Amino acid sequence: MLGGGGLVAVNVYASATESGDQQGQVATGQVLSAPTIYCPDVGSRLTTVPDGAKADVDRELAQLDQQIVAAYQQLTRSAAAIEQNPGLADDTIMNPLKEKRSASLQRIADAIGREGDRPQGLDDLAACTLRSSNQGDGQSADPQGGATPSQSGQASTAPSQGTGAGGQGGNGPVAADYADITSVQPNVTTPAERSGGSTGTFSSSCGVNANGLFNSDNVIVAPGVSNGAHHFHDYIGNQSNNAFASDQDLANADTSCADKGDRSTYYWPVLRLQNGKQERDADKPGGGTEGNAGQIVTAKQVTLTFEGNPTSKVTEMPRLLRIITGDAKAFVNGPANANASWSCTGFENRQLKDKYPLCPAGSDVVRTFRFQSCWDGRNIDSANHRTHVAFEAPDGSCPAGFQAIPQLVQRIVYAVAAPSLQDGGRTVPLFAVDSFPEQLHKPVTDHGDFINVFDESLMRKMVDCINSGRTCGAGADEQPPSESTQPSEPSEPSDTASPVAPPAQTQSAEPSEPATEQPSSEPPATASSGTGLPRVDASTSPKESATAKPSTAKPSTTKSSTTKSSGGGVISEPTQRPDTETPADTAVAATPTDTSVAALAGQETPATGSGTEPQTEPQAVQGDLAETGFHLWPALFGGLLLASGAVLLWRARRNAV
Repeated sequence: MLGGGGLVAVNVYASATESGDQQGQVATGQVLSAPTIYCPDVGSRLTTVPDGAKADVDRELAQLDQQIVAAYQQLTRSAAAIEQNPGLADDTIMNPLKEKRSASLQRIADAIGREGDRPQGLDDLAACTLRSSNQGDGQSADPQGGATPSQSGQASTAPSQGTGAGGQGGNGPVAADYADITSVQPNVTTPAERSGGSTGTFSSSCGVNANGLFNSDNVIVAPGVSNGAHHFHDYIGNQSNNAFASDQDLANADTSCADKGDRSTYYWPVLRLQNGKQERDADKPGGGTEGNAGQIVTAKQVTLTFEGNPTSKVTEMPRLLRIITGDAKAFVNGPANANASWSCTGFENRQLKDKYPLCPAGSDVVRTFRFQSCWDGRNIDSANHRTHVAFEAPDGSCPAGFQAIPQLVQRIVYAVAAPSLQDGGRTVPLFAVDSFPEQLHKPVTDHGDFINVFDESLMRKMVDCINSGRTCGAGADEQPPSESTQPSEPSEPSDTASPVAPPAQTQSAEPSEPATEQPSSEPPATASSGTGLPRVDASTSPKESATAKPSTAKPSTTKSSTTKSSGGGVISEPTQRPDTETPADTAVAATPTDTSVAALAGQETPATGSGTEPQTEPQAVQGDLAETGFHLWPALFGGLLLASGAVLLWRARRNAV
């Protein structure tokens, strides 16, 4: 009887907690500081690359990223051994990484030297360092675009004691990555309009990527390289965007936009719920093998608005202009190019730069990207993908030699609930954007990418509309309801059915002083081919404002529903994307209180084409007690032992009488 009862208790307890153990977890007690790898960002230093060397340089830059990913994966697999012998990190990881980077940097210098002047000093960027996971957000950029250690000093070259829990993928997020939006002071201002300014707006309606088009490529940063981003992107608009898409491919592509004259491509890192589920990419590069785990969330609403300039008229964007806003590596690079902007519906006059928002009940999570809106008048791209465009000054003016173009304001709304930080996301799962593995899913790494493939006639119409102060475009009146497909069979109940108030434990974070770092080119204006994967879809919601202005609409209480994707695309490989969103100088964030991050579990996987087929159902891992009945057979056996023992005891006592 004792043995049977014990077997029942142990098995039931283990099964009931198994799901929570496999979901994203955040250590909320002691601070355990797991290491991450910082390497100088070579791409940002290469401001001039001859056209003849560009292909070779792009391939080598992608290879540098792959080397860091592989080193980080090795670091996390070897964490226990390195803790016992700190010197092992240098011998087996950091020194070999330096040698590989030196070889790649040599090839970059050779490629540029064959076409022009050979760059000097690249080899100085070969060495990388280990930093504890509580460094990064506090770093400041050096004049050359790198990062300097935070005020706490240089991190130890060995992992600190233990590895902190850090999400379903083992590399974040952590509790300190979230802040209660109600504790943030209003920090959004709008430049005053002046005589001669352009006050109109033009909207494009391109859906929410309900057909599930994503990949881990980045045709801007790593053209011709599969898995160049090492994380997955949502795509709307152009339907042919992958690493191998030529300008002609983009021009001839289909589009999800209501106005077929807009074949532009809009993409950003997917948002995932770390709820224990595994997507089809769970064992693929860019997905689970690189720490990007959990269920991809379909946006409730996406609005694309092109705005004017407060001080001047705007000119037409050149066709195939590329703009990257934000920095996908901002956690280790420092915030110089970061432009993340996180908020909640009803609170959009409060923007967060380096925290995910905890929204109150009835309020949805909002990501806003305000793109650079000053163009050099000559180039559609630049070697570092930044210097050909710039942000407006605080007064709305463009730098000398630049001219104002329509500013893309991209607003993405998700019906996801505030995670339960007090139990590591077991009750209500954590959410986070995909990132490079060593960037630990930090919100400051959020970023957006845009390629202008508007028909020239439609671009002229946009500019005329904005300059004349009118409101125009397919999404001008209201955003059409989000597309979605109903599941063909029931799914598990979602923990995110409706937003809940943030747990009391999370409200200890207090707003810090506004950050002062600004994107490198100019201060930003103040914030006012994939496979069909199953995604959480929050649709059929009330319409939202098409701009990033503070919301005055009543928060939506629409529940989200788990649905399957209706279609598939072409999944190439993950690509990296830079980010730039919310003005750093106006973002007020909560002070980190816990930086525990777990090591990434997973094997190093070469970046090759995946060619995966559309998935029709989530690959669910073992869930809670209701889902794991099959795994309760030991409890059933124990119950039989317990019952048999009781019967035998009863008979023995009866015979004794």
